[in-house]
Amino acid sequence: MVGNHVADIVEKYGSDSDMVPASLTAYIEDRKGYDYSKHGQTDNPYLDFITDDIVDSFAVLGSPEQHIAKLDETRFDIVILDNLMPGQTGIEWLTEQRQIGFFGEAILITAYADLETAIAALRAGAIDFLLKPFRANQILSAIARCLDRTALRHENTLLRHELSLGRNILTGRDRLVGGSDKMKQVKDILRRCAKLDSNVLIKGETGTGKEVAARMLHANSERANKPFVPVTCAAFSDKHFNAVLFGSLPENADAGQASDGLFISAEGGVLFLDDVDQLSSFAQAALVQVIETGKIKPVNASREIPVDVRIIASCARNLLDLVQDGSFREDLYYRLNVLNVEMPSLRQRPDDIIDLAKMFIENIAAELQVDPPKINAAARRKLLRNPWPGNVRELRNHIERALIHDDLEYGLEFDPDDHEGETLASVEKRLILDTLETCKGNRAEAARRLGVSRKTIDRKCQAWNL
Repeated sequence: MVGNHVADIVEKYGSDSDMVPASLTAYIEDRKGYDYSKHGQTDNPYLDFITDDIVDSFAVLGSPEQHIAKLDETRFDIVILDNLMPGQTGIEWLTEQRQIGFFGEAILITAYADLETAIAALRAGAIDFLLKPFRANQILSAIARCLDRTALRHENTLLRHELSLGRNILTGRDRLVGGSDKMKQVKDILRRCAKLDSNVLIKGETGTGKEVAARMLHANSERANKPFVPVTCAAFSDKHFNAVLFGSLPENADAGQASDGLFISAEGGVLFLDDVDQLSSFAQAALVQVIETGKIKPVNASREIPVDVRIIASCARNLLDLVQDGSFREDLYYRLNVLNVEMPSLRQRPDDIIDLAKMFIENIAAELQVDPPKINAAARRKLLRNPWPGNVRELRNHIERALIHDDLEYGLEFDPDDHEGETLASVEKRLILDTLETCKGNRAEAARRLGVSRKTIDRKCQAWNL
């Protein structure tokens, strides 16, 4: 998209057009200290194009001190820097900022084209190097390259993170399956939460689909086109927690490159803290500070960096019980539990079991490159009667094993006389399905034996997607 914008402006104005200054230097000198992120249209079509179509905000600042103050309150992806500044050179300023916590890209402009300056700029961390006077297409191309580089760096960070968690990054998981009353309530709550920007706490047993619910919430929010970054809280030790989430700078300039943390990579999007009840007291304290200030402090950095990230957390245990026994911070609990979503167990929504099984059969059969089998009456009965203590995750694992063994009933052992804990709806469903199996699918005969009308059997089967 950025490339198209660059082509559009060059085609519209032309690289030598009077409407676009060949060099921005004189214009910037006249506008020192003018912040276009707080003002409307400029009187220059080139800068209007940047602010309207390429970036969200654009600030022209006239001194190193103004740059530093602005970076302390706002995170910029790109800094366009003149090497000739009052008090110090642009290269010196960039070197200092890299050391204290500047993670953005830098474009250096200079009137001197000597090799020594170019090498010094690259060592300081400049990504592009422009000579004055330069044309509009040159600066636009440089901005486009920086934006592409930033997007690619963040994408690579997130892909490596997803792969380290063992997730299938090629499969979208932002859809909750099920039409039971319980799931209808959950979906309604998620839709209402998506319209807000508050933190959300999703509670439920292991395997109930808390991450899927979080992805669905994100997909329906205004942040949907920004990253969704899942974090397994139990996976990080205190030693690595800050570096992974907040980023890090090398201990000295020659020790390596800066590392973006997951907060920076999730900028504008969502950070999903899975199993937040597993956080150590050290990690809890660090997280409270970030939520309270809206800023992170990378390891070895002296600057705090502003971030715009929505936090969605999940837990399998009761956080209030953990607060009472002192293992979870009360202030963190109330900062996370602004909006609340309760995920039902599979036992609480038996009407969704067959729909889930069908979805897993279709998806996993495609992965295994086998024909998806039909769910016969015997397999359906066993699937509905199984207690599924591991919930949806256990059901998926069963379907995968069953397809490998070419037997949907594989491993489903249960006591046919043990119906303790069944709801009235599940008893009714089991009885009708058993009768239909006995009658070999003859609905009229099943209705006669059960003493109900044929329409009742048809209506029930339709509700169960049979």
